[in-house]
Amino acid sequence: MRVTPTSLPEVLLLEPKLFEDERGYFFESFNNRVFEQTIGRPVQFVQDNCSRSVRQVLRGLHYQVRQSQAKLVRVTSGAVFDVAVDLRRGSPTFGQWTGFVLSADDRRAVWIPEGFGHGFLALTDLADVAYKATDYYAPQHERTVLWNDPDIGVAWPSSDGLIISAKDRAGTPLRDAELFDFSVTT
Repeated sequence: MRVTPTSLPEVLLLEPKLFEDERGYFFESFNNRVFEQTIGRPVQFVQDNCSRSVRQVLRGLHYQVRQSQAKLVRVTSGAVFDVAVDLRRGSPTFGQWTGFVLSADDRRAVWIPEGFGHGFLALTDLADVAYKATDYYAPQHERTVLWNDPDIGVAWPSSDGLIISAKDRAGTPLRDAELFDFSVTT
């Protein structure tokens, strides 16, 4: 597996080794031993989630303030612009974001640790996203930071004709959001 650091040191892009020939291809999409060696700590995934979005659907920026979830995100069909935002007060990268295209064709995954918000924009007619989570979904602890908060300044590749849920349109600005304490999540 090839590991590419991002501008947020804890967020990692992971690219599996591909074995390809005239029959097609094979790759190992997840290996717990290799994954834990890569991130430097043990992890237990407890829930797998899948979503399908049509072009221009923007989801996020989501996180849970308790039962915080780390996520391993992969696109199984289509492509998305995927974003992680550091929501840990006191972190050297607090309020900063990183983003990149994930697609079924590139087979890359992204590791987003606890304490980060996550969102994505569907770039293709259909985009299927699968992700592993380290804690269970807890709607009472779910929060949303406003996707277009100027204090974060995510440079989404498109802002015309976006399809955004009412919950995500009503996201909280970063300055008013319930966030994480850097010393608790590290």
